[in-house]
Amino acid sequence: MLKPAAGDDLRPLFANAADIAEGRRVAESTCVRCHGASGISTTRGVPHIAGQRAGYLHAQLKAYQTGARPQSTMAGAVRFLRDDALVNVAAYYASLQPARPAAGAKAPPDTDPLQAGKNAAAACGACHGDSGVSSTPGTPSLAGLDPKFFAAAMAAYKSGDRNNDMMKSFAAGLNETSVASLALYYALQKPGKAQTPASGDAAAGKQAAAACGGCHGETGVSTIAGTPSLAGQDAQYLAAATAAYKHGARKDETMKAPAAALDERAVRDVAAYFAAQTPQPPDVKKPLSLADWTSRCDRCHGPNGNSIEPLIPALAAQRADWLEPVLEAYRKGERKSSAMAAMSALLGDSDVKALAAHYARQQARPVVYVLVPGGGRQ
Repeated sequence: MLKPAAGDDLRPLFANAADIAEGRRVAESTCVRCHGASGISTTRGVPHIAGQRAGYLHAQLKAYQTGARPQSTMAGAVRFLRDDALVNVAAYYASLQPARPAAGAKAPPDTDPLQAGKNAAAACGACHGDSGVSSTPGTPSLAGLDPKFFAAAMAAYKSGDRNNDMMKSFAAGLNETSVASLALYYALQKPGKAQTPASGDAAAGKQAAAACGGCHGETGVSTIAGTPSLAGQDAQYLAAATAAYKHGARKDETMKAPAAALDERAVRDVAAYFAAQTPQPPDVKKPLSLADWTSRCDRCHGPNGNSIEPLIPALAAQRADWLEPVLEAYRKGERKSSAMAAMSALLGDSDVKALAAHYARQQARPVVYVLVPGGGRQ
């Protein structure tokens, strides 16, 4: 075997026919029970390794052997193998034809939750305004609301903890995904002051509103997830909500005491003060679509998951039931990689499932590394 100057992990790229034959012998006694005779796994949660990038396979085998990747089955399988054996096994599996795309696998839906939220919000516009900024006294603005607060409010209407027959009927027809889409849509709409009058004295309400600043922000702009901003909200709605907390129609121990301390005039003044403040958008990012995610993943893992880098794994035609837990492991920090940690931290549960299903359906292509003059590879 030629010894490359590029580093230990690239040694399998220089394997010859005898090395690969020796790798097959080792694989047949060590690896086939889990990964299959041809490197095509038939076991749930066990990856295909046929046609995988040789340098990557070698690096992972060494990581199992040294304990850098703790997994008892793999550690036991490679514990007593010499490094030459690891090199040969990696070269052997890399020489095989990769798996075919998952048979009968359905294409993951490339749903856009923002568009779904917009569609659902069409039924809300008559009362809350087309863009979620109210022009109806007594009806709250929804634009710029914190998504957690929005979802909690919808759950309260659905359960009857908030007493409003119209909202209860509307909420009853929404599932958790629909509520999340609505919450996202309204959170990303540009907030504005409600186009409604305020009967209280905003200047007088400023002092009384100081007690609210710890949770809702000094000017009614909340920085606490799940706590709504009050700035620019319809004054009549704010006053009615405060009265509901005061008299127990809305049950919230955090709100009960501050509301009870306000008389009717102070409630109107505080509502007028917050209604006069300038609202700000919450810190909510538009989620990436499946097309956005795969574009990011393909930057490293190659077109449609066919890596052209020896040390970066191919994802094409890989088992979805292996890809999903691997992505979860990166999300939780159980697998260590600065690049994957940064990428996977932004993934939602649905993103993980969609990405795994997407790559399982891609056509896997073997890669050949060719020595060129000057010692490089292509």
